[in-house]
Amino acid sequence: MAARERQRDKQAGVPVRRLSWPTAVLAGGILLSLAANLAQAQPTAWGRIVAAVPPAAFLVAVSMIERRAARRPRPVAARDGEASAPGRPSPVSDAVDEARDEEDQAVLALARRAAAEHQDQHGQPITRDQLRARLGVSNQAASELLRQLRAGEGQPPGTSRAA
Repeated sequence: MAARERQRDKQAGVPVRRLSWPTAVLAGGILLSLAANLAQAQPTAWGRIVAAVPPAAFLVAVSMIERRAARRPRPVAARDGEASAPGRPSPVSDAVDEARDEEDQAVLALARRAAAEHQDQHGQPITRDQLRARLGVSNQAASELLRQLRAGEGQPPGTSRAA
């Protein structure tokens, strides 16, 4: 959870201090695990090395998960069912929403281009499955993109609303 919180802070653009709360929790968990393992280890050098391996492996696994999360693009999804928090939105949520909107517009532009190219090459509108395969998005995201394209928000030339 601490690693995920660190990633969320990075994605939201929250200024991170050298020792943030999630970092302290992650380091504390690893150190407590190491201390517990060492307390139960055989009193030999090899026993201590073997006791240190699980916390070290956990640290490596967490760092790999953080790397993967940093590079993974978020799929575009419909936000019709999202509930909004009561009260005023925070500056962080505003920044996150703005970044999502920019990303959604970029993906919509890619979908618009893919639909236009498909129309030019094949003379017929692109299907959800073709759009999904071309952009590498989920079925839900491809359906939402097609809905937006066909609603006129980026309808490629030659396609009809009934298509």
